[in-house]
Amino acid sequence: MCPATGLPPDERTLMPLPAAPINAPLPTQQAQNLKGIALMALGFFSLAACDMQAKLLTSELPPFQVVWFRQLGLLIGVLALLALRGPGLLVSVKPFLQIGRGLAAAVSASCFVMGVGFVPLADAVAVTFIAPFVVTILGALILREPVGIRRWAAVATGFVGMLIVIRPGMGVFHPAILFIVAAACMFAFRQILSRWLSGADSVTTTVAYTSITSSLVLSVTLPFVWVTPDSAATWGIIAGMGICAGLGEVFVIRALDIAQAVVLAPVHYTLILWGTFYGFVIFGDLPDGWTILGCVIIVASGLYTVHRERLRKSDKA
Repeated sequence: MCPATGLPPDERTLMPLPAAPINAPLPTQQAQNLKGIALMALGFFSLAACDMQAKLLTSELPPFQVVWFRQLGLLIGVLALLALRGPGLLVSVKPFLQIGRGLAAAVSASCFVMGVGFVPLADAVAVTFIAPFVVTILGALILREPVGIRRWAAVATGFVGMLIVIRPGMGVFHPAILFIVAAACMFAFRQILSRWLSGADSVTTTVAYTSITSSLVLSVTLPFVWVTPDSAATWGIIAGMGICAGLGEVFVIRALDIAQAVVLAPVHYTLILWGTFYGFVIFGDLPDGWTILGCVIIVASGLYTVHRERLRKSDKA
């Protein structure tokens, strides 16, 4: 909320407020925020399951084909939405920015899948958490957003955490982790484009453009990389990945639609919990002490960045 004005309180502000009944309903925004947190948590649970299945598929299928199947689940949902709402859903004030966002989504997802085929899932998820710091940097350079010394310190600390996770030069560094770094950077660029689009188009229009553009771009690669899945189990994983991707996107979009973004931002870090869980249960990968330390540093820096963003928006209120 806005900081105190410094004005002297009158008698009304000194009177005790009546106690609310125990069963009184929560204020509308607070109730929506709680619902949004639950939906966001479900969304990231689904998206982590999608990433786990994508990692499984990289042992049998080319990365571009895996990403195309992943996007297919969301595309089917968008096509159903188009059938219900009509082509007006694709009317955009800034269509070229929308297409650019779709291209960034395709590159980001492809880089992530290429990297996660070689590195532990928890490590990959941890490195993607540098995206908010890259958003801060790009916001300052491209959008000319003011960034104070404390936020720059949080950015630097977050990158130190990333270096601890990947540990170049210490015998545990895998070159494929650079694909994850590239994925995080492209995801951050996608967020910058989202800020440019903010207030111009609806969320559903943005999702529709992102899904259609990324699917079309990835479809171009299919004739060169296509491998026909040869087992029912593989097709089952493909179907599960598409369903989890679609559900995850729907949950996250709905959460952002009803709750405040600054309230939902910390929920993003539940991904590291699910990534660690799936990585251990499915692949037998358990993060070592250095990776856990790096994750803690990245998450703490990210939460501090979220806190500073909340204060900045409160000052503007």
